[in-house]
Amino acid sequence: MGELIILRHGETEWSRARRHTGRTDVPLTERGEEQARGLPALLAERRIVRTLCSPAERAQRTAELAGLAVDDVDPDLWEWDYGGYEGITTAAIQEERPGWYLWDDGVIRGDAEHPGESVEHVGRRADAVLARVRPLLADGDVAVVAHGHVLRVLTARWLGLDPGQGRLFALDTGTVSALGTEHDRPVIAAWNVPAR
Repeated sequence: MGELIILRHGETEWSRARRHTGRTDVPLTERGEEQARGLPALLAERRIVRTLCSPAERAQRTAELAGLAVDDVDPDLWEWDYGGYEGITTAAIQEERPGWYLWDDGVIRGDAEHPGESVEHVGRRADAVLARVRPLLADGDVAVVAHGHVLRVLTARWLGLDPGQGRLFALDTGTVSALGTEHDRPVIAAWNVPAR
């Protein structure tokens, strides 16, 4: 059985500033493009049979620079919809809501383009991705190129954890991780490996 290879897109201006970037399509910075160009070395030993990618430009550009041909653009791989917190930093939110923590407190409703979603909803999207991916792993590795929070939730669901347990898996931009099995049980095979 292959492994699920997860790639977080390279740096953007908003990720560098630590702004919540859900559905706003922010391009990669020059550093983000450099990160993505370094990813092929981490993938060279892999037999990737399929690549799924978020619809976001930052994810698709990362896949392209990483040398991956995207087979499926999957809307379930969009980042968490942060609603009214789109584009705002945690520090700014905590000025209004002291102690606010995304994983515990969620988001507020935003505009029509950013209505917001719960961690449970993100978990259902992750489950849908995993249902499509698992059969493909019989033929080799499957790459998924997406965003920090949705990939953290996807990892929690791979491991059989509640979606909110994604909080345990910090994930930097421009990194590769691998989810696999040991004795037929889901494990993290590699985590948060940066391009060299």
